[in-house]
Amino acid sequence: MNDSTVVVETIDTDEPKTISLFGYELIREILLPEILGKDTPEILYWAGKRLARKFPLTDITQIMEFFAKASWGQLEIIKENKTEIQFELMSPVIVPRVKSKAEHFFQLEAGFLAQQIELQKEANAETFEHPVKKSNKVLFTVKWEKN
Repeated sequence: MNDSTVVVETIDTDEPKTISLFGYELIREILLPEILGKDTPEILYWAGKRLARKFPLTDITQIMEFFAKASWGQLEIIKENKTEIQFELMSPVIVPRVKSKAEHFFQLEAGFLAQQIELQKEANAETFEHPVKKSNKVLFTVKWEKN
């Protein structure tokens, strides 16, 4: 193969990149549900768990940084106790989804959170999503229990 047929692109992960919101939403809102059908929420949840296993993170701060780098939004802890953490996710990108979808559209993120917490706490974990239409954000409740 000669140099004219090879394209090499170097991506600096610390430098912010611009992505097409239309392209992102086209895949997420139209293509994936078309391919996955009625099982979309469940498959996205398990896909999020699989992503978390491919990108294991050691603490909550790294999870928040991952969300930002993945363009999923700004993730913050609202409250935490011995068996539960509640997160808030905000981003202009999620506003149309929060307003238009009643439930189950943040299952990729929910599965990712469940698996990360499961790995960090060494316990079985599950995440529940709660879109909040009035404030254009999503709350995630992650609950866990030791085996």
